[in-house]
Amino acid sequence: MPVRLRHRWLYPIDWQQLTDMVRFERAKGRCEQCGRPHGNIVCHMGDGRWWDEHASVWRDGAGRIVRRAAPPALEPGHSPTTRVYLATAHLDNNPGHNDSRMRALCQPAVPYHP
Repeated sequence: MPVRLRHRWLYPIDWQQLTDMVRFERAKGRCEQCGRPHGNIVCHMGDGRWWDEHASVWRDGAGRIVRRAAPPALEPGHSPTTRVYLATAHLDNNPGHNDSRMRALCQPAVPYHP
């Protein structure tokens, strides 16, 4: 999510390089909470569970493998989809702390309709 103009003065001048480093170098383009890949379209169940196409398994909101199978109506390809976008979040809500207190997290799911 872009920095709002009225809050821009709170962020360092090299914010874009800093956020790119957190999202793509440190987190390797995946959400540091659930593991969803940036820019990909993923199937999800609406309760945090999502289909990891690379590993061919369902995962929960923390990125752990879900052992039980998905309901037949929600098999991959038949469930809602969303495009994943990573954002850099300050865990302590202080934009002046540009260190290990930042995480690459996916933004809330928005349905994807091609």
